Amino acid sequence: MDILKFSVIETPLCSCKVVVSDQHLIALLWDQEKPNRVPLGDMIEDVNHPIIKETEKQLVEYFRHQRTAFDLPMKFYGTPFQCGVWELLNEIPYGTTCSYKDIALKMNKPQAVRAVGAAIGRNPISIIVPCHRVIASNGHLTGFAGGLERKKTLLDLESSSRF
Repeated sequence: MDILKFSVIETPLCSCKVVVSDQHLIALLWDQEKPNRVPLGDMIEDVNHPIIKETEKQLVEYFRHQRTAFDLPMKFYGTPFQCGVWELLNEIPYGTTCSYKDIALKMNKPQAVRAVGAAIGRNPISIIVPCHRVIASNGHLTGFAGGLERKKTLLDLESSSRF
């Protein structure tokens, strides 16, 4: 892996740490991350990295209801199963939700609902890879690294958009 660079950016929800390699967005982390939820190693600060600047720009547009999808070069570091789950998260349309079971079924692993939940809990690119759109089969909000209040805020933001 390249030497990672980071910058802390402000969003309406909190300060987030954007982590990039030379070519890819690697992580978007919450201000109160659990230690080692997303293991990354050493990083150096680079507030002017072009991918960091573009990530910040697209997040501003998202929070202003001017963007429904992100167009950023991303790279996932995880197990093949985790990466598969994270790829499927990108297929959940803006303003909609699905269940952990739905993801497991899409992977042809109907018994893997808990494993899907664990993989989603380690999603390294919060907001942009929309794990907030995954809810329990009964419609309740469950599990979110940024906290359930932030998950609700993101879902409310998307449901109130005029796209």
